Amino acid sequence: MNRKIWTAIAGIAIAMGAAGAQAAGCAKGAVAGGVAGHFLGKHGVVGAAAGCAIGSHQAKKKAKQEQAAAAANANSTAQTAPAPATTKRKST
Repeated sequence: MNRKIWTAIAGIAIAMGAAGAQAAGCAKGAVAGGVAGHFLGKHGVVGAAAGCAIGSHQAKKKAKQEQAAAAANANSTAQTAPAPATTKRKST
């Protein structure tokens, strides 16, 4: 019982410390990986480390996709701007 309490405290401390110190997604991935590792064979620390790495990778990938979409949106907006109206004069 004592070991479970200390493991939980350590997991919470790691998750809270990782939120400010590392990339987005690490804390969320570490919590999910730690829980999965605990239930799949008492390897919570290994699961938390793997979850942190995967969460950081996924967050970076998502940020790149959002940045590319924003750039594409900005380019398409600039290209589809209406042309200035011109009037033709009749020659006499």
